[in-house]
Amino acid sequence: MSWQIEKQAYEYPWTKTIFNDCLQVGYCCWVIERGDTLVGYGVMSVAVGESHLLNLCVHPDYQSIGLGRMLLSHLLEIAVERYANMTFLEVRPSNFSAIKLYLENGFDEIGVRRNYYPAKMGQREDALILARTVVRGDEFSE
Repeated sequence: MSWQIEKQAYEYPWTKTIFNDCLQVGYCCWVIERGDTLVGYGVMSVAVGESHLLNLCVHPDYQSIGLGRMLLSHLLEIAVERYANMTFLEVRPSNFSAIKLYLENGFDEIGVRRNYYPAKMGQREDALILARTVVRGDEFSE
């Protein structure tokens, strides 16, 4: 299940309730399986010409082999199909591998959300806001 991967991949994971809420409101939710094993997933909302990548996660045992890049590419294609012009996301400044993935796929930093994420000992961590223009005819890396 996605929330089980979430717990292994993130120190502050989404809850099962958050995943269920995303499904109930009709967000784009895609998974990657290896055989019968769920190894990654992405959740994205699309509305009024914008998409927002809410969660992109690959099980730690399957990271660094291109699955996150493949899933991101697929979600960006869906954004185009649903007439989004921009895709936004938030990422922890400490998540270097995710930042690298997003920058390599055309995202740019456009701002910061102060104290956005929970952190250790009751502290909060900022979120970098990244955005990318998506238009029909874009070539997505795989």
